Amino acid sequence: MKKLLLALLVAAGAAHAEDVLHLYNWNNYLAPETVKRFEAECKCKVVQDYYGAMEEMLAKLSAGAKGYDVVVPTGFAIPPLVKQNLVQPLDKAKLPNLKNVDAGFMNSPFDEGNKFSVPYAFTTTLVGYNDAKIKELGLDPASWAIIFDPAVLAKIKGKVTVLDDSRELFAAALMYNGFSANSTNPEEWAKAKETILKAKPFWAAFNTQSYIKELTLGNIWVAHGYSSDMFQANLDAKAAKRKFGIGYVLQKEGNTLSLDSVMVLKSAPRPDLAYKFINFMLDGKNSSELTNMIGSGNPNAASAQFVQPDIKKISAVFPDAEAKKKLVQLSALEGKPLRELNKLWTQVKTAKKK
Repeated sequence: MKKLLLALLVAAGAAHAEDVLHLYNWNNYLAPETVKRFEAECKCKVVQDYYGAMEEMLAKLSAGAKGYDVVVPTGFAIPPLVKQNLVQPLDKAKLPNLKNVDAGFMNSPFDEGNKFSVPYAFTTTLVGYNDAKIKELGLDPASWAIIFDPAVLAKIKGKVTVLDDSRELFAAALMYNGFSANSTNPEEWAKAKETILKAKPFWAAFNTQSYIKELTLGNIWVAHGYSSDMFQANLDAKAAKRKFGIGYVLQKEGNTLSLDSVMVLKSAPRPDLAYKFINFMLDGKNSSELTNMIGSGNPNAASAQFVQPDIKKISAVFPDAEAKKKLVQLSALEGKPLRELNKLWTQVKTAKKK
């Protein structure tokens, strides 16, 4: 009898241990409080793994990485995931809260009819900065010149980081030169590469993972990054009682907007938990925490009533009509254009600083 009881307890423990949702996500893209509440509701555990760029995520999944249930890709990464049969079609009957998503964010060209993806949050890619230092130096953070113009960079040499992300950095360099962020014109790409190489000697690093911390500590004064990360950096600076804040603004030449979505992987060990998580995050109050705690823009119409009024005033989080005209989503790159960008990126990364 004791043996039977022990066997039942072990089996129950094993079953409980298997109630784990594995989420492959951007870093700092889900509030810890939200995770705890979902874990309590679903009586499961959430385990997250992180990536710093879409190329990193795509390469890992394409190489056969298993064990993840949900992934959070930016728009242009959706078609490759679908084409490679890495994600499964959505059973929308399991997502009653899908009705909360603003219609303007549905049916994107990356996934018409939202057969595979559900809008999660959006960020803008911009410049974040140490407000005290930039004011002291009299620099204008509202232009990409602050990370590309050698004359400007000479004043902040070694105090600047840029994203370790080929699409985002080339998009910024293209817009700085007056071109489309989605240009694949070889001459325009060559100009963007030249701009990057001239600026590179003034940068401290290509940094996607730790620039929030470096900004907060005051080790760097300017960072090319995501609006939600700058929001977090400013909160951290305030919490640490720094003598400076972290400002962030959209650039006059234009910015990229990343609409990130949730998708269920084909090989998901727990698709049932994946659907529970997605529907949980589609609830207006739960979704609002992406904005209130993370600083993300929100495609969930039901979340608006729960978003803090002061955050609604931040133009980089909630761009006005005029700013929206200069925001662009990056398109998918495949075949020859992708190979060409990869070649240019290798040249940029391996070029020695003069």
